[in-house]
Amino acid sequence: MSSKELLNMIGQGEHQTQDFKFAITDSKKIARSLVAFANTDGGRLLIGVKDNGNIVGVESDEEYYMIEAAAKKHCQPAIPFDTIKWEVEGKTVLEIVVKKSKRRPHRAPDPDGQATVYHRVKDMNMVANRILIEVWKKEREGTGALLKIKYAESKLLTYLEINGYITFSKFCGMANISPRKAEKILVNLIHMKVLEMDFTESQVFYKINTKPQLPDSNEDVILGDF
Repeated sequence: MSSKELLNMIGQGEHQTQDFKFAITDSKKIARSLVAFANTDGGRLLIGVKDNGNIVGVESDEEYYMIEAAAKKHCQPAIPFDTIKWEVEGKTVLEIVVKKSKRRPHRAPDPDGQATVYHRVKDMNMVANRILIEVWKKEREGTGALLKIKYAESKLLTYLEINGYITFSKFCGMANISPRKAEKILVNLIHMKVLEMDFTESQVFYKINTKPQLPDSNEDVILGDF
């Protein structure tokens, strides 16, 4: 592997599957990045690179032990990772590669020390909401889903066809249902790939999945009971 390959990666900037770290001084903080990658699409940390892409280098052994502590001690469950050492311009850059996990949701300490689920949205690590966490749990359990298209589901899908997206509170009010029931409906629809979630820094939106998939053989769709 040549330094040119590393420079090409750095030239992409920070994004959904790539993050830069100038240095690692807090293993709990780095655990949040590891968890966010593992819970989402996987990704890589480039240690010894500033946010603007400038290479400053690291003391690789010390950095590695900090990351190992973050992955094993502060990530729940622990997160495996691969390491690649790059030498460029007389400096060492440590690449930490995390794969998308089949054991999600993983948790890491928040700034107050509470175990929290994070996920990756573009170049940010964000706290996952209950609906996303429940979707992951369904995926991990491998259980089938039963989708009943009743009044609330029909009203939701009709609204989305016209308006494009909806918030959780809007869905509760529009369908006149409790937050608990709204959550269950959204989890099932997302799990069955009917809906998808769109995250911003301040809000979560729900919309029709633009790349729908057919349900698995152990998942049923029932129409009626409007």
